[in-house]
Amino acid sequence: MRIIALTMASLGVLIAACSPQSGSAPGTASSEPAHVESDGTAGATAMASPAAPAGMDSHYESELLPNTHQLITEGRRSGEGYFSADGNRLIYQAEIEGDNPFYQIFVRDLLTGTTTRVSPGIGLTTCSWIHPTEDSLLFASTHEDPNAVNKQQQEIAMRASAEPRGYAWDYDEHYDIYQGAGDGSNLVNLTNSPGYDAEGSWSSDGKTIVFASNREAYNRPLSQAEQRLFDDDKSYFMDLYLMDADGSNVRQLTFSPGYDGGPFFSADDQQIVWRRFNPDGNSAEIWVMDADGSNQRQLTDSAMVSWGPYFHPSGKYIIYSSNVLGHANFELFMIDTLGQHEPVRVTNTEGTDILPVFSPDGNSLAWSSTRTPDGSSQIYMADWNHERALELLGLN
Repeated sequence: MRIIALTMASLGVLIAACSPQSGSAPGTASSEPAHVESDGTAGATAMASPAAPAGMDSHYESELLPNTHQLITEGRRSGEGYFSADGNRLIYQAEIEGDNPFYQIFVRDLLTGTTTRVSPGIGLTTCSWIHPTEDSLLFASTHEDPNAVNKQQQEIAMRASAEPRGYAWDYDEHYDIYQGAGDGSNLVNLTNSPGYDAEGSWSSDGKTIVFASNREAYNRPLSQAEQRLFDDDKSYFMDLYLMDADGSNVRQLTFSPGYDGGPFFSADDQQIVWRRFNPDGNSAEIWVMDADGSNQRQLTDSAMVSWGPYFHPSGKYIIYSSNVLGHANFELFMIDTLGQHEPVRVTNTEGTDILPVFSPDGNSLAWSSTRTPDGSSQIYMADWNHERALELLGLN
């Protein structure tokens, strides 16, 4: 994810990308993959900003996103919020002043405005989710890392020194996926495997979890060339996996060099959408596949960074973020699920707009944006005009 590091650093945005920051439960073992050949890489790569595609000077934000407002105002920054199945709660990550400078997980009651921290408060956390039918939640955490507190102190010292540095997500090998009660208690490690396990979400029936992991790099000997690739970029071995809700029956879905991550099920659980980076890490595109890993297909070909995709509950289109207009300008776009129409630009407001998520009824959108007065990244929310979206995509 090197290109994200470059663009985010240029904007001063330190936001996770379900994405990353700089006595255990029984483990589970992955099943043997049905094949090991590459299943394809993103079809374009470039470092120079291409000319903006025709039609991208459109201004539809006021039509598509009425009643836009900043939802989260507490903390240094917040991001990556996901709705509960009834649409009444939002689980998200935020940095709050204190002895832990890293993201922790919070749940906001959208009816009362009450906010509760549900992660342990130790280590790093990311990529949370609320169970669709039970009072439980899911997130990735490093709180069982013996050096977690020391890493917090080092980060605090680093920030206090004001030493300039670019943003880069830390694929900490201590990241595991945990399930807990709705208040964050009784956490159980579902992955318990060496390597970075995160970016997990439940299917709509709560029976299956899709997630991302670079466990392959930890579970077999690497050649010298592979080791150099891994030392340079730990996301190189990131692939997508499925597991049953209890962490068992792990099966690998993608087998492509370079980063595969940020997967989500469609509302009917028939498809998965995700972001795939080229092996060189310089560009990313939006891909979809059937839920069993078959029928993988690429939807975008921007030669830039298109990422953070999410299905509309109708299943007719996907919203995502891209810097196709320039390295330092991430905007929201939408594309039909089959990729038969050109993408349509959604946002036009100055600032970085990323990680868009629809509410389960499809009538609201939450996303992370630096359109704040101080330029920090916070979660915004707006109504969503589904009918206008269909018109713009030519789907009526």
